[in-house]
Amino acid sequence: MVKHLPPVIKQLLTLRNPEAWPSPPIERLHGVFARTLNEAKRLNAETGWLVLTTCTLLTTNRPSAVGHLYRFATRADPGLADTRRNLEDAITRAAVMREAALKSVIFVGVPRVSRCLGQVDAKPQNIEATIERGMALWKSIYEPHAVKLYDKLGDLHPDFIAFIIQAYGTILSPLPRGQLEQGNLTRALGSVVAIATLRAEGRVGPQLTSHVFGLLKARYGKDLNEEDRYLSSDEGTEWVIRKIDEIVDAATADMQDNPTKGKL
Repeated sequence: MVKHLPPVIKQLLTLRNPEAWPSPPIERLHGVFARTLNEAKRLNAETGWLVLTTCTLLTTNRPSAVGHLYRFATRADPGLADTRRNLEDAITRAAVMREAALKSVIFVGVPRVSRCLGQVDAKPQNIEATIERGMALWKSIYEPHAVKLYDKLGDLHPDFIAFIIQAYGTILSPLPRGQLEQGNLTRALGSVVAIATLRAEGRVGPQLTSHVFGLLKARYGKDLNEEDRYLSSDEGTEWVIRKIDEIVDAATADMQDNPTKGKL
């Protein structure tokens, strides 16, 4: 059994920026949090705000900033633990953030998500039901091109499309018991996860466009709540993209190679 890394390999692993980016200055973070949350409250889209902010910060690889977001969202004064609003509200918000982070793994991979996500209990799943949920979500996002895209990805490797459908059914879909399960994200909020991660990641235009269409198509779902109706509207989808950009700009302003700001 290998118990220690050889010194040369250990040294190599310290090169090429192995650590996550540090959090931006708290004042800057709190400024963009307050500004965007106030807009979300006015639009009755607070859960959407929490989801897109979590996923955006996660994708920019700033795990400590996700902790600042949680404290901001659950305390009257983020710097003082005894100003937490109430335990039930804090647990609910934590559940939403954890579920959003878990769904992000499909788009940004395990390493970044694991830096931000606490332990998540695994639950056994019925594979047939999982695939059925995955196919239903696939069709709701990609129709009228769902079959063509399925076949195209299957041609790349048969296990690739099987993995995607199972991931959609297990992770990206709303939880099986819906709002009865703590931290459940609706169909529309699942699309917000996809847009936030892909927009913040950058250079994945076709995938981002597909999931923007996916959010717009969420308006045709059954039993939409008021927030989902707004987020899946043209205005709401535009708001989601603009708020992601605003948070990315605040989170990455300290990078030497700051990318050119994109405008819609």
